[in-house]
Amino acid sequence: MTLKNEMIEKLQPTRRAVLQGAAAVTAAAVLAPASTQAQSHDAEGMRYSSDQPIATIHKNVVEIDSGKINGYESGGIHTFKGIPYGDTTGGANRFMPPQKVKPWTGVRPAMHWGWVCPQDITSTRTRRAGWSHDDEAFMWQWSDGEPNEDCLRINVWTPATDAGKRPVMFWIHGGQFINGNSNEMAAYDGENLSRRGDVVVVSINHRLGPLGFLNLSEYGEQYAHSANAGMLDIIAALEWVKTNIGNFGGDAGKVMIFGQSGGAGKTAALLGMPASTGLFHRAAMQSCGTGIHQFDHALSLRTAAAMLKELGIDKANIEKIQEIPHEDILEAGLRVRKLGSAPGSAQRGVGGWGPVVETPDLPRHVWDPAAPESSATVPLLIGTTLNEFGNSVQLGDSSAEAWTMDEVKKQISGQFPGKVDAVVDAISKAHTINKPFDLYSISQGLPRRVDTVTMARLKMEQGKAPVYIYKFLWQSPVVDGRARAPHTIEIPFVFYNSERCASMTGGGAEAMVLSERMSDAWINFARHGDPNHPGLPKWPVYSDATRPTMTFDAHCEVKTNLDDAEIEAARVERRS
Repeated sequence: MTLKNEMIEKLQPTRRAVLQGAAAVTAAAVLAPASTQAQSHDAEGMRYSSDQPIATIHKNVVEIDSGKINGYESGGIHTFKGIPYGDTTGGANRFMPPQKVKPWTGVRPAMHWGWVCPQDITSTRTRRAGWSHDDEAFMWQWSDGEPNEDCLRINVWTPATDAGKRPVMFWIHGGQFINGNSNEMAAYDGENLSRRGDVVVVSINHRLGPLGFLNLSEYGEQYAHSANAGMLDIIAALEWVKTNIGNFGGDAGKVMIFGQSGGAGKTAALLGMPASTGLFHRAAMQSCGTGIHQFDHALSLRTAAAMLKELGIDKANIEKIQEIPHEDILEAGLRVRKLGSAPGSAQRGVGGWGPVVETPDLPRHVWDPAAPESSATVPLLIGTTLNEFGNSVQLGDSSAEAWTMDEVKKQISGQFPGKVDAVVDAISKAHTINKPFDLYSISQGLPRRVDTVTMARLKMEQGKAPVYIYKFLWQSPVVDGRARAPHTIEIPFVFYNSERCASMTGGGAEAMVLSERMSDAWINFARHGDPNHPGLPKWPVYSDATRPTMTFDAHCEVKTNLDDAEIEAARVERRS
C-alpha cells in the first residue's frame, strides 16, 4: 500500500466526528432521507437534527434588500451561498467602486458558491503551481473556482433565520491580495463553526490583483477609488451585513472580522479605513505579514503606468481598459511583476498589488507610526504559526530535509542580512532542532512574528481595547510530519473543521480536542471580545512587559516573553 493510500485509509472520519457534524456533507447525504442523517451537538450539548430533506425551498427562504433567496439546511444549519452583494465588476463597472446589485423578482436560488474574481491561478495559461506537487495538493486540496467579473458574492451559515441576535463571524480569505476565494479550502466552510458556537458565519469573494488594486487615479477622476476597489468591495459586504444579517438571525451590532495571511492583511487595512468605521466590533488576524505597511502611492502609480504600457493604452484611450478581456489585464500584470523583480531593472519594485495609501480611502499606513485611531475601541486577537512558509520548499521536493547547516545559512542570508548567526543561535536555544531544516523552517515564520508583536504593542499602547496574542505550535502528522505547523494549518481548528480537513490535520482525537479549544476561543471572542473559556488556561490581555502568549498545542499554555530573543535577532528594517 502506498503512503498516500495509507494516509487516506487512516484519515477516514470517525463516528464521533460525524455525530458532531464535523464531516462534510456528501452527495449521498444530500439525497438520503432525513431518517438516515446523523444528529449533531453544539458546545452546550443542544441537539440538532436534520428532520427534513437537505434542500427545501419553502423552509429556507429569506428576504434581503435586493429580493428573496432560498438556501438549504444541513444538520440544523441553514446555508445560503453565492448571494450577490454588489453588481458585476466588469465592463463600465471595472475599476469603479462596487455598485448596488440590481433587485430581482421571485425567489433566487442561493445554494452554491458564486463566481470567483479572475486571477492568475484561474487562468488556463497560469494554473496554480501547487497542483504539480503531489504532497502539497494532497494536504490543501484547493478549489480554485470559476472566474467571472460578476464575483461580488457572499455566503451565510446560520442556526436559524429568526430574531436570535447571534454574533456574526465575517471571514476574509487569504491569498495575499492577488488570489484565493471563499471556498478555496474546505477549512473555510462555516457549517460546523456556526453549529458549535450558535453564531452566524459569513464569507465573501471580492476583487483581487490588478482588477482590485490598479491605481488609475492619474487617468481620470472616475478612477479616484480604483487603487482600493478590492477593499471597497469588502466594505460593501460589511454594509450588506449591517442591512441584512438580522434576517439571518445575526446581530449587526456584534460583527467580528477575521482572516488569515492575506485575509489578515485585509483585516489590518480595514482597521484603518474611515469608511469601515462602525461596521465591525472585533477583529482577529491570523498569520498577518502585510499589515503594518500598505502599498506606496508613488510605486502604485509606476505600476499602473507599466501596466498601461503593456496593454497599449494611454490617457487618450483609457476607456479601452474597461473593454478588453480581463485575461489580458491579468497577463499584463504578470509581465509587469516579472519586470519589477528583475535584477537591475529600471522598474524594480513595480507589479505588487494591495491597498494603496495616500488615497481617498486609505489616508496613511494603517499601523505606522501608531495603531489606527478609527478602530481604537475594537478588541484584537492576533497570532502566527511556528513554521510559517517553512514547508513551502520541501513539500514538492523532500530532499530539502537533508540540507546541511551551511545550506540553511545560505538560504536565509538574504532574509536576515548580517544577522544569520544571531537568528540561528536564537532558534537553536529556544527549540528542539533535530536537523538543520527544522531551523530553516522556524526562521521563515520570524518576520511575521515580528510584525505580530509590533501590532500587538501598538494596539496595547492605545489603551482603549484589549489585545490577545497567540502562537500555534501543533505539528501536523501528515506527509511524514514534514509539514510541521505550516502557514494556514490553524484554519481548520478555528473553524472546527479538523475532521473535514483530515488531509491537513491527520484527524483523530488530539486534533479534535485542539479544534474544540481554538474554535471556542474565537467564538467567545466574537461574542464577548474576550477569547477565554473553561477549556483553556487563563489567557491574559497582552502587555509589553511580559508578552503573555497563548500557545496552541496538544497541551495549551500561556508563556511569557515567548521568543523574545528570536524576535530581536530577526528584527530588520523592512517595508511590506
